[in-house]
Amino acid sequence: MHQHARMTGPSAFTSPDLVRGRAARRLASTASSLLGGRGCCFTFHRAAPAAEWAGLPNRGFYLDAGFLERLLGYLKQTGWDVVTIEEALHRSRRPDRGRFVNFSVDDCYRDTAELVVPLFRRLGMPVTLFVTTGIPDGTLRLRNAGLETILQQRAWVTNAGVTYPLDTLPQKCAAFATISRRWDEADSDQEYLGFCKAHGYDPHALDQQHAITWDMLDTIRNDPLVEIGAHSISHPHISRLSPGNAALEMQGSRLRIEDRLQRPVQHFAFPFGRDADCGPREFALAGQAGFASAATTRKGLLRPGRDPYRIPRNTLSGAHRSLLLAEAHLSGLTGLAARMVGRV
Repeated sequence: MHQHARMTGPSAFTSPDLVRGRAARRLASTASSLLGGRGCCFTFHRAAPAAEWAGLPNRGFYLDAGFLERLLGYLKQTGWDVVTIEEALHRSRRPDRGRFVNFSVDDCYRDTAELVVPLFRRLGMPVTLFVTTGIPDGTLRLRNAGLETILQQRAWVTNAGVTYPLDTLPQKCAAFATISRRWDEADSDQEYLGFCKAHGYDPHALDQQHAITWDMLDTIRNDPLVEIGAHSISHPHISRLSPGNAALEMQGSRLRIEDRLQRPVQHFAFPFGRDADCGPREFALAGQAGFASAATTRKGLLRPGRDPYRIPRNTLSGAHRSLLLAEAHLSGLTGLAARMVGRV
């Protein structure tokens, strides 16, 4: 199986990109001289073309696909290898590990199949998909995605007795933040379903508009550039579940993917992966569920001797389209800063 792509070749940058990347390059040079070989894992959830990204009410949840391509070009130009999680774990144990980076997509929506995988395939680089099986199974309600679509199409909405005008993008963003926070805190679909009905939307159709399907996954299951892992069934906080229910979520998602796609699933990513969300119990449960590794969202680098059930991953937010910030992740600075302020 082709597991990594050596990034060499002509520059993918325009002149403005190179100017903006000078500070990143200086940081990269310093980090390489001090740290030498190292691994870094990036994760994100969704991506959108640049023209669409600019108008999204929840655009922090999406990567601008143009920026993602520039980042991949930057890594290619500066000599990083893009690898699968499987290869990353293997490389981390080698003395000649070099510099390597993994990109993983959590949850997996329609744009994963229609935009992200084709981008990595075109560049000849592997990508890891951590699939929440409730999305292609249609058992997980995609509230935030549905809310975003409604806000984009309406001049106003009403929720919980409050009317939100939607004449401008800032108003749409503010409405999204307030309404989605209320629904997340309630952890219930009932208010969302009533919201859809009141505004004339079919929640099932909204889910289908955003969800990846098993047919889509089936078309890429044998792609040597696509590694598929599990991300639970219903995207819960694993740490809040009983051991039995946690095992069902973890092992159930692995077995469902293996049954549907007829390929082994070796790796898991915690749906919520910070320090308070997963610990020794959850790491042990991942091993008991049959996984060879589990990934968190704790910032940091993948170093020799790292427990494979607590892989650090650095989240790429759509709000930070910065090569310098990406280089701070690659150098381990953001992981150090997170530990210093207790945000791990």
